Amino acid sequence: MTMPAFAEAFGDRLPSPDERAAANQLRKILASQAGSDAGQKLRVLDEANKTSEVFLAPALSHLLMELLRHVGKGDAVALVPVRQMLTTQQAADILNVSRPHLVSLLDKGQIPHEMVGRHRRIKAEHLFEYKKSRDSRRAEALSALAELDAEHL
Repeated sequence: MTMPAFAEAFGDRLPSPDERAAANQLRKILASQAGSDAGQKLRVLDEANKTSEVFLAPALSHLLMELLRHVGKGDAVALVPVRQMLTTQQAADILNVSRPHLVSLLDKGQIPHEMVGRHRRIKAEHLFEYKKSRDSRRAEALSALAELDAEHL
């Protein structure tokens, strides 16, 4: 398994079977309570059996469930703040392309970047915008091909 240069596996490793099971259990608990658009409250007991209550806004609840879904499947997960500046290798790893190909995209102006000395840096939010656009174009092209194929049947 290859990992982006900036990524760390789940605590420098993949989740154990027990951690996967715990993530799946917590995701199911959150999902069963996620019906409200107003958010949900999560009660947690500490070692002294003292209850703490945490309010989860819907967006945070969905993000947490998505994270737990990946951990529950045994995937390594890396969080990238959208304002983080990435190296060309990190950006290439996220897009699953070679670094020279990414550099050509930068040189063509398809992804905004900044020069820091002699090095190119890409803001994560710009990279994710490009990735979303690229994935959308790919999906549209695939749909068009499927329609053409259906016409020839």
